[in-house]
Amino acid sequence: MKTTCLAALIGALLCGSALAAPLTSGLDSAGSDPAVRAQDDLFRAVNGGWLAKTPIPADKSSFGTFIQLRDLSDERVKNIVEEVAAKKNAAGSVEDKVAAFYRSYMNTDAIDAAGLKPLAPTLKEIETLKDKKALVALFGRLQSTVATPIGLGVSGDFKQPDRYMAMTWQDGLGMPDRDYYLKKGDARLEKAQEAYKTYLETLFKLAGDKHAAESAKLVYALEVKIAQAHWDKVENRNPAKIYNPMTLADLAKKAPGIDWTLFLKNAAFPKIDTITVSQPSQVIATAKLIQKEPLSTWKLYLTAHALDSASDTLPKAFREAHFAFHGKALNGTEQEKPRWQQATAQLNGALGEAVGQVYVAKYFPPADKARMVELVHNLLKAYGNSIDGLTWMSPATKVQAKEKLSKYMIKIGYPDNWRDYSKLAVRDGDALGNSARAARFEFERQVRRVNDKVDRAEWGMFPQTVNAYYNPSLNEIVFPAAILQPPFFNAAADDAVNYGAIGAVIGHEISHGFDDEGSQFDGDGKLRNWWTEADRKAFDEIGAKLIAQYDGYEPISGKHINGKLTQGENIADLSGLQIAYKAYKLSLAGKPSPVIDGLTGEQRFFLGWAQAWRDKTREAALLQRITTDPHSPAEFRANGAAVNNDAFHEAFGTKPGDKMYKAPEARIRLW
Repeated sequence: MKTTCLAALIGALLCGSALAAPLTSGLDSAGSDPAVRAQDDLFRAVNGGWLAKTPIPADKSSFGTFIQLRDLSDERVKNIVEEVAAKKNAAGSVEDKVAAFYRSYMNTDAIDAAGLKPLAPTLKEIETLKDKKALVALFGRLQSTVATPIGLGVSGDFKQPDRYMAMTWQDGLGMPDRDYYLKKGDARLEKAQEAYKTYLETLFKLAGDKHAAESAKLVYALEVKIAQAHWDKVENRNPAKIYNPMTLADLAKKAPGIDWTLFLKNAAFPKIDTITVSQPSQVIATAKLIQKEPLSTWKLYLTAHALDSASDTLPKAFREAHFAFHGKALNGTEQEKPRWQQATAQLNGALGEAVGQVYVAKYFPPADKARMVELVHNLLKAYGNSIDGLTWMSPATKVQAKEKLSKYMIKIGYPDNWRDYSKLAVRDGDALGNSARAARFEFERQVRRVNDKVDRAEWGMFPQTVNAYYNPSLNEIVFPAAILQPPFFNAAADDAVNYGAIGAVIGHEISHGFDDEGSQFDGDGKLRNWWTEADRKAFDEIGAKLIAQYDGYEPISGKHINGKLTQGENIADLSGLQIAYKAYKLSLAGKPSPVIDGLTGEQRFFLGWAQAWRDKTREAALLQRITTDPHSPAEFRANGAAVNNDAFHEAFGTKPGDKMYKAPEARIRLW
């Protein structure tokens, strides 16, 4: 039994007197299924018992390790708000704003009594539109609060990553994706279509429209046309395809149905000459559609989307209609989340770093951050060693890959500088107004920066977020505080499970810099081909095998995973697991792994990996994920990566006939 924590390669993640006691395996044996062998189904061997006895809570579309941690994070945020609200806060202070925002959102009696009055100014703006020029101007003003066919945003410029660029993005659909409108012969999607039509009609009825059924039909028909112009999810994953800088003059020639200067001005953009058009054909088609469709139909469309976007802060009937569609029809959820949990989500969106600053002070001590930084650095070392050993990549491209790896920026736990909310107006008793002002505040903060130097210290997630990410234009990996706890990292557990869980998560994010998207950016975050032609061909050939593997998985009868859509995440899972295993082996410093509960360290590593993906999902929500999500469903992430790992087969002695067996020559090895 080891008495040092994450020894050798990783160093001390949690050293001290707590380690005097024997370490546990870190595995939840009660959640396993002894009747299932890891050699046949790793995911169910580890999680089958839990799957059998754990119902999905009525207010959730799925349940598992991530959701449990998110619930914990929400509980902590709720406690923070209650503590803040119990104190006497200076008027206008950030503490006062946090308390007032949360309190206003929770006061459903006041929301019910207000009726549609808080939304009346927006509805009046829509109703009094006189012409298409005014419509385009309103599309700009509504950018932060109401879905419109063309969305505007700000990103690091793919070719000049030290500068912010303005960009368009296809938008404006009430259902999750174009496929919900356009795919034919799928009974599940057709059921969602009927639910959406019912929802639209309900919104119009509640708003007092005497022709609600006809209004709903007109809006739905318009959205079908909008969907027809949308690119599919796979196309949108290619950064080279979506990087299309255009001058406003050129854009006006290509899409003359929109006054682009007016549109951008009303969206609060500074004066600019160039914008990146992410989906050019969509913008051109939408500009034509704006001119072709009657103004009266566009008014109905905006009215429906305004009601939908504000529904959680409108009277009870609107909230119930919203849940019936977005919760029950699209995700299979049986009841709404508790209002307090909806409130924490809205509060995080509005004042996330203000809450996060208190969160990390209470739940993530500085010492934890330092230990996690060391962990990440050592996973990067393991990745570098792996690049050195690649057989399919030439020495010239290896040099470029190692250079990129050396330039990774690491963000752990929380930002060094906190966001300033002093100019955000929060008013007690104005739930809808607070949400709208917060959204506009953030949107305007973003757009003011177009053409300015990129703030490399900024975070794209809050500390209380249970997630992690890689940003290719900054070449950074980011791990918020809330994910750095059990079951992903357990200080009381032996090294093996920690490497299989948090180690593989870290490896996953590192690997995104070398997936099918991230590999198109260099170490400075610039969209540039740093590969030899032969190496890129070899990479694509390996990727094609992974696409075929995941195309073969069928989570729902008749619905297969889209291997092209999920390729980047599947590469990151495969590579992250392989790198984390190498790091674990290095940590043993040549010594055999300890046996705990009859399991070797190598076996516990893979069991820990599968335990981290513990999850069960309702069919409606699973359908939405298969259609729109670049991540494969959890069980296929657990098994799909492990089946290609030589070490998994060695650890469990798989042989022909085992369901998880894959011949050595068929295993997919990338990074």
